[in-house]
Amino acid sequence: MDSLTSLLDGFGTALTPMNLLWAAVGVLLGTAIGVLPGIGPAMAVALLLPVTYGLEPTGAFIMFAGIYYGAMFGGSTTSILLNTPGESAAVVAAIEGNPMAKAGRGAQALAAAAIGHFTGGLAGTILLVALAPTVAALAVDIGAPDYFAIMVLAFIAVTSVLGSSRIRGLASLLIGLTIGLIGLDRMTGQQRLTFGSLQLADGVDVVIVAVGLFAIGEALWVAAHLRRTTGEAIPVGRPWLGRSDVKRTWKAWLRGPLIGFPFGAIPAGGAEIPTFLSYVTEKRLSRHKDEFGKGAIEGVAGPESAASASAAGTLVSMLTLGLPTTAVAAVMLAAFQQYGIQPGPLLFEREPDLVWGLIASLFVGMVLLLALNLPLAPVWAKLLRIPRPYLYAGILFFAAVGAYAVGGAALDLVILLAIGLVGFGMRRYGLPVLPAVIGVILGPAAEQQLRRALQISDGSPAGLVDTPFSVTVYAVVLILLAWPLLRKLIGRRREATARA
Repeated sequence: MDSLTSLLDGFGTALTPMNLLWAAVGVLLGTAIGVLPGIGPAMAVALLLPVTYGLEPTGAFIMFAGIYYGAMFGGSTTSILLNTPGESAAVVAAIEGNPMAKAGRGAQALAAAAIGHFTGGLAGTILLVALAPTVAALAVDIGAPDYFAIMVLAFIAVTSVLGSSRIRGLASLLIGLTIGLIGLDRMTGQQRLTFGSLQLADGVDVVIVAVGLFAIGEALWVAAHLRRTTGEAIPVGRPWLGRSDVKRTWKAWLRGPLIGFPFGAIPAGGAEIPTFLSYVTEKRLSRHKDEFGKGAIEGVAGPESAASASAAGTLVSMLTLGLPTTAVAAVMLAAFQQYGIQPGPLLFEREPDLVWGLIASLFVGMVLLLALNLPLAPVWAKLLRIPRPYLYAGILFFAAVGAYAVGGAALDLVILLAIGLVGFGMRRYGLPVLPAVIGVILGPAAEQQLRRALQISDGSPAGLVDTPFSVTVYAVVLILLAWPLLRKLIGRRREATARA
């Protein structure tokens, strides 16, 4: 009941004319940038992060919520019309959506994706309202050893799930942890990796790292490989669904959140795994299995609903534990830090107006998303025809302006370019970007919690595993590390049994 009362207060905050304006601006900006080829939600949020500097925190995060969901919708548009997923979560939309568009059913595919996002986001946000306060209440009793264990789990999980190999994931994480070390030691005041520069004493701003790795790195990578080639977008009319389409999609829309939300809430969950699971589920349950791979509308509706619900799930971990489980959540955590706000168990007590206003704005943003984007789909499709040289020149320009706005120092631009080149190199050698961003954000916090735990135990390593919670988390970490080996052993035994 307390959650419901707080949510109603949140609607009072979110529905003020100014905050409604920021929500609408966020939805439009997010969709417009998310539609552009090669730009996913994470890059959209990172690119627009400096735009919110002049806003008060509540308005800024309401705008971010609109950017987040708008960019996810825009990524689906790119996948369906251009067969170019803006992010990994939108890959599944291209599998069925692009064949539908080529067959002249692009409008139906876009409508199924838009309503799927609305349904999944609505269900996911309802679960967020129900679960987040409970998780926050339980998390208040978590101590330094438990927090360090959770962060180790996040590091291991994110390097295990993403990328083509664990070695590459760990290499990416180490890059992020190294960047996170730059500056003064929080406890001793010792300079680390500053090379005598006073400007580096405060460390590298997370916003510059996020914009450099996502925007600059991606722009350089795409510019290097798609110099003057442009994809031909398939023109569409206004999205609509016939009765037969609704009959085939409504169950998929409702099943998506059941798969997406739990995966979004766990460390290193994200939307990649649940979208593929949703696609497989819809393929198994469909009466039109022969259409899959050729343009089955259920293969668009279910995964898009799961992706949107997963986005709501990521906010549970971020708001209650301060743990980003996706790249977008990592960038949003950086936004919290720029306002001097630390997400965690006490956030619901210290900043109730901000938190519940943000949660209420998710409902408002999804309604605006559906109301604005369904009629504007033909406009977004035209954005896909922007020549690539102009597109990526614009990205580099806005990224540079945003980075300079952070501290007003020319050195920030040099750091931005250097980190952008690191991001380019990471893509060149197949290193996932997310572990690096999470390493930059969580690295200093993990170090602080480790030191606190050791201080409490007088330097004894046993102090890291002296609670049931931390022991449980480390058990999960061991399972994650041992699972590939166990899977190989199980496979060999099956092969030996089959030969016998």
